[in-house]
Amino acid sequence: MHGRRFTSLVAAALVLFLMPMTARCQTAAPAAAERLAPADEWVPPQAFAVLSVPKPKALLDWSLRPQMIQAVTSSPLYKAASASPKFRELQTGIDMIEKRFSADWQTLVRRFTEGGATLAVGPDKTSLLILDARDAQAANDLHELVLQLARGGAADKGQADPVTSSQEGDVTVWIVGGQQTHAVIGKRLVFADRPAVMQAVLSTRSGDAQASIAGSAEYKAARQAAGDAQAVLWVNSGLLKLYPPVAQALSAESNPLIALLAAPITDAMKQSTWLALALRVKDDTITLEALSDGTISPEGAARFALPAKGGQGPMPNLAVPRRLAAMSLYRDLRGFYAAKDKLFPERTSGLIFFENMMGIFFTGRDLTEEVLAETGPDIRLVAAEQTYDPEIAVPAVKIPAFALVLRMKNPKRFSLVMEEAWQKALGLINFTRGQQALPGLIIDRVEHKGVKYTVASFAPAPAKERAAAEMRFNFRPALAAAGEFIILSSTAQLAEDIMDALAKEASAAAKPLAQAHSLLEVEGAQLASILAANRETLVRQNMVNKGNTKEQAEGEVGVLLDLLKVLGGARLEIGAVEGKFLARLQVRVSLPPAQTGEK
Repeated sequence: MHGRRFTSLVAAALVLFLMPMTARCQTAAPAAAERLAPADEWVPPQAFAVLSVPKPKALLDWSLRPQMIQAVTSSPLYKAASASPKFRELQTGIDMIEKRFSADWQTLVRRFTEGGATLAVGPDKTSLLILDARDAQAANDLHELVLQLARGGAADKGQADPVTSSQEGDVTVWIVGGQQTHAVIGKRLVFADRPAVMQAVLSTRSGDAQASIAGSAEYKAARQAAGDAQAVLWVNSGLLKLYPPVAQALSAESNPLIALLAAPITDAMKQSTWLALALRVKDDTITLEALSDGTISPEGAARFALPAKGGQGPMPNLAVPRRLAAMSLYRDLRGFYAAKDKLFPERTSGLIFFENMMGIFFTGRDLTEEVLAETGPDIRLVAAEQTYDPEIAVPAVKIPAFALVLRMKNPKRFSLVMEEAWQKALGLINFTRGQQALPGLIIDRVEHKGVKYTVASFAPAPAKERAAAEMRFNFRPALAAAGEFIILSSTAQLAEDIMDALAKEASAAAKPLAQAHSLLEVEGAQLASILAANRETLVRQNMVNKGNTKEQAEGEVGVLLDLLKVLGGARLEIGAVEGKFLARLQVRVSLPPAQTGEK
């Protein structure tokens, strides 16, 4: 039963979207039979964005399969919504519609959208929706349905019929409330939010396809780049960049860390004329690609993320036990900091403080030429769930361990520079904690598989406090020089796991990812695990921050955990293909097997 309700909601959303554009219940007079051109050839050239789903079958098969329906309907969020009066009222309407057509909503949704769907938005916030049904009868059935619902809604409110119609050549155009218009042309339904938009569509229909958005060079390039995607969103990025929030996001960044991560992306977007999002689904994987004609300028401030020669790029992420997330970057840190005046021209107090501290830690060495120049362009970060020794302490609030891994150009010399800076930083931490009468870190040298490294740890907590100890016991910072790599880790455990991973990587002769500059991977199940370990803390925070009852807070936290369990993992790769921007996000969905039979 829940599965049928979920499917009904999908179809109901389509009907409710169309209702404002309807007229009185009357069968539309069909236009003369014609071979319909692709829907985007009817979209006026002024369109700012176009969403095209040319063949919905694959998306419908994927989203309406039993496992997906069961995953949604078994979630606490859905169960809470289904108990509401509005949901029951909607379900009554859905039952009526199913009875009218003697078919369930899965069948009806496919019938009404089988030929594709296209949604376009104009720069003046106008909108256009084109639906291609299975055949002319299906189009007319949907037309009659939405008219009936609209007429009934107006009657319930005691409103007069606001519908007029006009004949435009062989097409009957329905106008609702003086603005909303729609027309049925063969198996195609066209909905426009203003008469002028409908006029533009009909004019484009009868004219040259090159006069439509499909004739735009930018649109053609985007569709070609998207290939056989099951859904494509095209955006005129020239206009998008004029939108104040976007313009602000693309402006100079005052935060160096954000500039390090995002500068190659914003640089490519600044030079782009179009942006496309291409969606594909297959088995348990969703793939979303962001494509653009923008590039990283070899002379621009973001060239520090541009591989110096072919075959270079970020290294594969390190595989460690209990990994939550990992990031691998190709970044020339020397080139990045040398361009700081262009990347973040504002001398913020945070940046000044950072440079002063680096001067202390690195004994006055020039940060650009004598520190960052000693590192290679491959940068890797890792976060992993921890295990704890109950004989030392198990913190009440558990946070992930995290680490930074850099390649050294001159390991023998630079490892000593890093060791000195590391111990100065630990000394400063201990001095500050001592001023506050707090326990300090004890520095030691230990060995792991022949590699000696430095670790700092707190003395074990008193026996009675070990089961729910202070947050400081999440940290056992370590610095290790393993071959040509320097590892800065929040825990010794993760540092040793990374040493093992680097050894395996060397034996496997891992190669960098070509045509990329950034790689991020996230493990959903591991994220759910660490959040579950902190469930009580999350519930308390929810109650304090949102004013929820304990039951409400537990429900919201439960929804988050359920979502993460469904997320098997995600991988984001950003770079360029043939010089053009490309970001590819792949999400693995982990669904339980569908149960047979209804409950």
